[in-house]
Amino acid sequence: MADRDRNKKVLLDLAKQSNNNCCADCGAPEPDWASYKLGIFVCLNCSGSHRNLPAISRIKSIRLDFWDDELVEFMKANGNAAARTIYERAIPAFYYRPTQHDCVVLRDQWIRAKYERQEFTGDNSHLQQAYCSGFYEGTLWKKGKDNKQFLKRRFILSERDFTLKYFTRDDESKGPKAVIAIKDLNAVFQPEKIGHLHGLQITYLQEEHTKNLFVYHDSGQEIVCWFNAIRAVRFSYLKTAFPTAIDNELIPWISRSYLKEGYMEKTGPMQWESFKKRWFILNSNDRKLLYFKTPLDAEELGAVFLGPESDGYSVRESQPRGTRGNKWKCGVTVETPDRQFVFMCEQELEQREWLEAFRLVISQPMTPQHYSTEANMKRRK
Repeated sequence: MADRDRNKKVLLDLAKQSNNNCCADCGAPEPDWASYKLGIFVCLNCSGSHRNLPAISRIKSIRLDFWDDELVEFMKANGNAAARTIYERAIPAFYYRPTQHDCVVLRDQWIRAKYERQEFTGDNSHLQQAYCSGFYEGTLWKKGKDNKQFLKRRFILSERDFTLKYFTRDDESKGPKAVIAIKDLNAVFQPEKIGHLHGLQITYLQEEHTKNLFVYHDSGQEIVCWFNAIRAVRFSYLKTAFPTAIDNELIPWISRSYLKEGYMEKTGPMQWESFKKRWFILNSNDRKLLYFKTPLDAEELGAVFLGPESDGYSVRESQPRGTRGNKWKCGVTVETPDRQFVFMCEQELEQREWLEAFRLVISQPMTPQHYSTEANMKRRK
């Protein structure tokens, strides 16, 4: 009969080894679960996705469940590193690998692509054609510009001319509603903001103003396929634009999550105007603070460029002078060479998070791309 305590200790020791001490799928530290069919250690969140694949993966807790000797020996003979050599042998450079902080659909489809469809073993390269071919088309639900209603729209992504187009009618001869350049496009999953588990936010520049498209698809596999197809075309564009850069330098620029989002109150440049509640997005890669009336606005109301401390940018905690209509009392003051910005947060926690995010951005040195962004923003004023 299996020795429960001995087997538990063996599993716990295995999970502490350098190859196993992070989740095999999302990288979360100290995984407490294991798939005894795949021989991998996973976190609680990823274990849920594995439970939905009973023909491929079977999950047990390494702390709470009983393990037979033969299953323990199987785990000893395998492990996360061994699984990666099989299931992650041929992952395209642009393909997004989810982290523990990513949304459910990204993690779930990553697990299905690896183990259920086996897209990255090297034997099923045809399964990658959908997002590797440089051309992708289909229908997505898109939020209307001035209302909350989502309508079906046809989208076409093309590497040939580095564009994403969408049409309001089935008759494409009448031309697209919008032609979006891949050059300044970003895609990021925003399920909570959009109100759908598969919600994707597509951001782009038009005449130096930031615009948003909010879309989703009922199929998790399809929306993740769209996301990676966009990343593939973005990667191809970046390689064309920066031919001397290596892949690892370009990959962080394919798509970028935002450093911080949320509501703050904002006043005008003279600081005697009434405070107004606005939705702010801080993009650390572009050093931009964007603000909108609501989280689902199609176009920005304004933008602030955040340079480095060496150029006269700073941020500090502040208190409001008088009321001036502000309901919130936790102030953040951002100093730029041209203007002082005063923002108000509802809670001290939000204030601390915004201060930390601002300080992180202004502490970083500028890149040539940042100087170009700054110049473009000054020209549009």
